[in-house]
Amino acid sequence: MKKEWQTRTLEQVCQFQSGLWKGENPPFVKIGVIRNTNFTKEGTLNDSDIAYLDVEVKKYEKRRLQFGDIILEKSGGGPKQPVGRVALFDMKEGDYSFSNFTASIRVQDPDELDFRFVHRFLHWTYVAGVTERMQSNSTGIRNLDGEAYKAIEISFPPLDEQKRIVAKLDKAFAGLTKAKENAEKNLQNARALFESHLESVYTQRGKGWVEKKLDDVCGFQNGFAFKSNTFKATGAPVIRISNIQDGRIDTENRLVFVNPKDYREDLERYRIVKNDLLIAMSGATTGKLGFNTENTVFYLNQRVGKFEPGAKLDKQFLYYFLSTRVEENLRISAGAAQPNLSTEQIKGFVIPLPPVEEQTRIVLKLDSLSEQTQRIASIYEQKLEALESLKKSILHEAFSGNL
Repeated sequence: MKKEWQTRTLEQVCQFQSGLWKGENPPFVKIGVIRNTNFTKEGTLNDSDIAYLDVEVKKYEKRRLQFGDIILEKSGGGPKQPVGRVALFDMKEGDYSFSNFTASIRVQDPDELDFRFVHRFLHWTYVAGVTERMQSNSTGIRNLDGEAYKAIEISFPPLDEQKRIVAKLDKAFAGLTKAKENAEKNLQNARALFESHLESVYTQRGKGWVEKKLDDVCGFQNGFAFKSNTFKATGAPVIRISNIQDGRIDTENRLVFVNPKDYREDLERYRIVKNDLLIAMSGATTGKLGFNTENTVFYLNQRVGKFEPGAKLDKQFLYYFLSTRVEENLRISAGAAQPNLSTEQIKGFVIPLPPVEEQTRIVLKLDSLSEQTQRIASIYEQKLEALESLKKSILHEAFSGNL
């Protein structure tokens, strides 16, 4: 750090204000309220779906956003998204405030600190993982330790130097943003090309294809209602809907166990063995499919189903069929408020079937195309990771006085 830089805590140089509750007491005023959903991963503000609410005038007066305010996410987040994101409020017109899951940060002395410099610094603290160490988990919601956050030390040079650093960061990030947009677009295109080919297989049918109800060519087994109070830390592992991810079974996280001796029922039909194809039948993962790729024997929990294809149905062919847009239509038919698929619905699925030999040929072709798509996707995902690492490196250099 250069000697002309000075160091203060955020609390010494900024004003903090907690967010706004809707309130009950008139008079009211309708304003735009910034929520967690308006934060982007780049530290900017997405104003496409700002909520307009009637809020108490008295509460709004102290929480009216002004140009240059920084909005901090103090509650929310998730397993892959720590709480503590920031967004810069850069609107010069309109009436806006911020929700109770957020807080505002305002620079006390604009002649000492440039708000853009502070915003870039706070974004860096987030992407560098500083706020991840300041969060607690309560009832599924992550909360930021406000006092620890205010105690973060910010080092800064004279105002002109701050503005020079911000200008260099803006230029560098403009190039990074363009590169990321191109990589993300190419990634989406690669996946869309595979999905388009996949759909065409089932719509452009050839000679010998017939339509069958799934129940005519495939058995289906719904899971057993294990009681949650019998779940243990060790024993026989149980697969629940949360374990079913895109095309696989997640056995590294969220596994629960039971002692089969706790149940008198014959559990043999609820066994899951290697290569079994499962489907989530309710909750947020409704319609998700996954293969068990492990040699371990698992048990099938309630609201998870297992397909048992007969001699006229290739299991991988069935998986590809269920992975098309047909799955989305089925999920919608199950109800949008609380997605739910019944055993009867699944057995009633109508599947277009060519002869088994043709199914095998189609599967081999789709497997090859899927592998190519995954290789291309891996390249672009690595590029996105490299761009994110470069961004962190540039921010580190900037706030270490080396930019």
